[in-house]
Amino acid sequence: MPPQRRPARFAVAAGLLLLTSLGIAAAWVLLAMAVDRQCSWMALVAAADAALVVRLVRMRPGPLRASCGMLATALAIAAANWGLVAAWLGRYMGLLPWESMLKLGPEFAWLLVQQANGAADLAWLAAGLVVAAFACR
Repeated sequence: MPPQRRPARFAVAAGLLLLTSLGIAAAWVLLAMAVDRQCSWMALVAAADAALVVRLVRMRPGPLRASCGMLATALAIAAANWGLVAAWLGRYMGLLPWESMLKLGPEFAWLLVQQANGAADLAWLAAGLVVAAFACR
């Protein structure tokens, strides 16, 4: 029985991390669009959320748990930046954010993300990944 429970627990943890990362990214986009700023400090919220989820599903402490937390935080950062660029661009093109997300190509999105994030924003994003690494281990 125990060998079957561990993969199931990891699958549950991965599913919850994916779900909460996308939820944090959606909240990040909503907040950023409301205040008309990047709100890169939300990367710390994403890291705290990932740390909470890995503890709630009782993953064993160690490098796997830390890497899962960092991956979840990186996913939230990437999804939020994609959503922010799509929402900002869609606003000027008369598209809804989810319509713009589907039409936005990766090269153009990467260019706009580079333009939108300054040094302070990049520092917040890096701090979120570092906090996730230490909080999830």
